Amino acid sequence: MKPVNLYFENGILMQGKCFGAEGTTSGEVVFNTSMTGYQEIITDPSYAGQFITFTMPEIGNVGANAADCESRGVFCRGVIARNYQDAPSNYRSESSLAEFLKSRGILGICDIDTRALTKLIRKDGAMMMVASTEHSSYADLRAVLDATPKMSDINFLNQVGSERAFAHSRAAWNDAAQRYDEPKANPLAKVLAFDFGAKLNILNELVSAGLEVEVTPHNTPAEAVIERFDKGEIGGVFLSNGPGDPMVLKDEVAAIKKLINHKIPIFGICLGHQLLAIAHGYETYKLKFGHHGANQPVKNLRTGAVEITSQNHNYSVPDTIKQVAEITHLNLFDGTIEGVRYKNSPCFSVQHHPEASPGPRESRYIFAEFAKLAHSRGRYW
Repeated sequence: MKPVNLYFENGILMQGKCFGAEGTTSGEVVFNTSMTGYQEIITDPSYAGQFITFTMPEIGNVGANAADCESRGVFCRGVIARNYQDAPSNYRSESSLAEFLKSRGILGICDIDTRALTKLIRKDGAMMMVASTEHSSYADLRAVLDATPKMSDINFLNQVGSERAFAHSRAAWNDAAQRYDEPKANPLAKVLAFDFGAKLNILNELVSAGLEVEVTPHNTPAEAVIERFDKGEIGGVFLSNGPGDPMVLKDEVAAIKKLINHKIPIFGICLGHQLLAIAHGYETYKLKFGHHGANQPVKNLRTGAVEITSQNHNYSVPDTIKQVAEITHLNLFDGTIEGVRYKNSPCFSVQHHPEASPGPRESRYIFAEFAKLAHSRGRYW
């Protein structure tokens, strides 16, 4: 494997080996604590512009396959691991992880002390870095890094979102039957899912909850949505997950404000959760190193239950949101807000990922709550 150099904005240089595509690329580095599901993580569009450091010391064991992709492509900058296994052992494997990454132009980096790198990110926070199989000098690597836009300056939505509307009819995976469930014969309601980089399994879970789902581009005019709601064509709007700094998305926030004012039922996950808060007048802030993994404990303040959740985000909504919303979920690691229910509009959202993929599915009930809300067109609020 070819040597690859990693240079971080704090001046530290590391060297590993490349098992994916070769070349030079830069972005923000974060770490993910999940023990399984590396392909679902790599294909999550919310990682656009980022290098994913896996704390699980070995990846590649189960290879890769088309069924486990969470989007149409791979939008992360690269994958960093301690050990890479190039001989997958799984009956579902269709290719090695190296072949999967190479075919998509994504760097795979191994032989890195990921424990040390994770501790570095925890200490200094998520930071920009450059990885290169072409450059080795500090000066060359620094020049590439200096020319890289910051995450707060990039709007990723045109990269990760769909360009045109389409119907999504596949339901969630049924573990017992080892197949995808059939959609409900009589949907409770039809909803529009704004695609900011939606994970496939979110759409699947919406269908499984009894909804008819139409995915719509991120720049769909609010007026068109309001017209369809008034005609009774749709019962609500879903705001998907997605990458980047939510404060960059001015046009999307303006459209969401109009939907809120029209009292359209809205449910948001991750980026959608953040955009709802901004549209209500509360700016998000960046966490030091974010939440990325499948072991985050979240307390449901309504029931008292503790749910282990899957998460992937670098931003959070402020505590002052309680002026206009009931706080429904809290992160038990750091006390940050994980869910809200707005007081004066039929809108609610969660920061964590109830669809998992990978991760625990203790929060799937949230999709059923949205289905009931859309079915009643917000009347039960």
